Amino acid sequence: MRNTLAAPWRYLLLNCVLWFGIFLLTRFLLLITHLDEVGGNYVSIFFDGAIYDLSFLVYAALPLGLYLSLCPNALWRTRAHRWLLGASLIASLFVMLFVAVAEWLFWDEFGVRFNFIAVDYLIYSKEVLDNIRESYPLPTLLSAIAVVALVLALMLRKPLSQVLDGPLASGRQRLLGITLLAVLGGMNGLLVDQQFPRGEGGNAYQRELASNGPYQFFAAFRNNELDYSQFYASIGASDIGAQMHQELAEPNASFQGTQPEDIRRHISANGQPRRLNVILVTIESFSAKYLGSNGDPRNLTPNLDALRRESLYFNNFYATGTRTDRGLEAITLAIPPTPGRSIVKRIGRESGYASLGQQLAAKGYDAVFVYGGRGYFDNMNAFFSGNGYRIVDQSSVDESDISFKNAWGMADEDLYRQTLKLADADYARQKPFFLQLMTTSNHRPYTYPDGRIDIPSGEGREGAVKYTDHAIAQFLAQAKGKPWFDNTLFVFVADHTAGSAGVEDLPVNNYQIPLWIYAPKLIAPREEAKLASQIDLAPTLLGLLNFDYTSTFFGRDLLKDDTLPPRVLIGNYQHLGLFDGNDLAILSPRGGMRVHEDALGNSRESRATQDNPLIRRAIAYYQSAAYGFSEGLLAWKPNQSGMAVNP
Repeated sequence: MRNTLAAPWRYLLLNCVLWFGIFLLTRFLLLITHLDEVGGNYVSIFFDGAIYDLSFLVYAALPLGLYLSLCPNALWRTRAHRWLLGASLIASLFVMLFVAVAEWLFWDEFGVRFNFIAVDYLIYSKEVLDNIRESYPLPTLLSAIAVVALVLALMLRKPLSQVLDGPLASGRQRLLGITLLAVLGGMNGLLVDQQFPRGEGGNAYQRELASNGPYQFFAAFRNNELDYSQFYASIGASDIGAQMHQELAEPNASFQGTQPEDIRRHISANGQPRRLNVILVTIESFSAKYLGSNGDPRNLTPNLDALRRESLYFNNFYATGTRTDRGLEAITLAIPPTPGRSIVKRIGRESGYASLGQQLAAKGYDAVFVYGGRGYFDNMNAFFSGNGYRIVDQSSVDESDISFKNAWGMADEDLYRQTLKLADADYARQKPFFLQLMTTSNHRPYTYPDGRIDIPSGEGREGAVKYTDHAIAQFLAQAKGKPWFDNTLFVFVADHTAGSAGVEDLPVNNYQIPLWIYAPKLIAPREEAKLASQIDLAPTLLGLLNFDYTSTFFGRDLLKDDTLPPRVLIGNYQHLGLFDGNDLAILSPRGGMRVHEDALGNSRESRATQDNPLIRRAIAYYQSAAYGFSEGLLAWKPNQSGMAVNP
């Protein structure tokens, strides 16, 4: 630092240098622990990373720079102010070290820098803080960070003293400093965003390492909803309509919409309706790879492997997203993952859709969403209560009925016990029931009641998976003694997989989940290899019940014989994909279009245009879904008696 630089700017520069060093160290440590996945290109990682680091530092420096510019010279020289600046330096070191540790733990869980998930974790702070306290030695971590911050501060006593003793700032220097910060902030906003300079495509680990965690956090907070037509490739409305008619042209479907993008259609049943009960269990974070029948050697799922042999099991089934709210959105509304937040969490626009619950409630069912946690999390209560369900969550259950709970909710066995009570009550009043469950036990901190399985509680994901398997077996054993059992469809499906990160933006393998449909007196056991998506579950269930209904679903009845082209829709909050069983089309912000050939094998990425048939299929699904959402084309339309309008 030159002696001609005023003391306030030297202090600001010292903070920025320390922060930049912590960012650099974080990136280096993440890199050396993931060398196999990154596979080279280290210079680009650190060069692009430096741009993001400096970009964040420009934003972070603005408030401090403004204060330093306005600080009177008389105040600057006081002992109290020197102590304040020293304490501020220690506090900033603690914060940045804390962020570095948080990034490390976040990467360990999700394989990426901070993103939408981190934003959600900030919003739902109670559950997240409880989860952190139960998962990590928080007092030890915070104490260690504080010690390191203090040690660094002691090492910096002499440089800090030299900085504070520097020349005072003149009025001209203050004005120049404020102007420079404003110009840098404005240029930063125009030139740097989530895609520049890191780009899109290629090795996803390289792009994530080149990012800056705090920058990505605030960018995700700002871009919580992306307008499809503004950010993604589009095609004409008539082309959209023609393509979607091809995609959804089931033999028993007749389109009713007056707009090309409107997929509303009447579904005609092929036989007499069957008023079967339905219990749909959505299992937290359950990857298909955990099943012993899929090759896992740890014997974590003996009961689910046995259930597979007794069920209609879909062995080529994929989640649409990487979060619980995405799974619930896909299962309930049968819609592809629109960019930004899921519909479940779009507060003020999360209700009024032609959901699976609305369809069954209109047929006289008691449609209930049963959640092991508190339903305000992820806006679940508002979403389900606004779309045809009544709510039973942890807050609805007497404490005496809860044998065990952790940060996320009651143990699965307690959730199933409440489900049995609900089913018994509906059976007693001769009302068919649709109970849609969401479990919580297969989630960090991976704790569950003692003595249930041979893996101690809190030891990790393996124990949580095995407890999930145990609880489902116990639930079915109890259900078999109920008078309603023979007339009930039991559906078990995951909300998403346990890990979605990979070398590519949308690693298809990491979206595969299991689906069981179990009804021993009603459905013959078999394996179904048809390529299938979560958005296909709702129309398949309504097909099993032989119901006529008006559909706004983007999914298909998987049990119908058809010649429709195979596809699954997968995505995260930015990248949107369509996989046809061989190749994967990806749509990205700023009109990005790519195709991965042989996506499950030796994937080869290339740029694409709208002329590519797979790209056009992807655009048709996502553009029509976004348009249908924004224009109210997916709304539930009951008639005066409360039943759905079926033309």
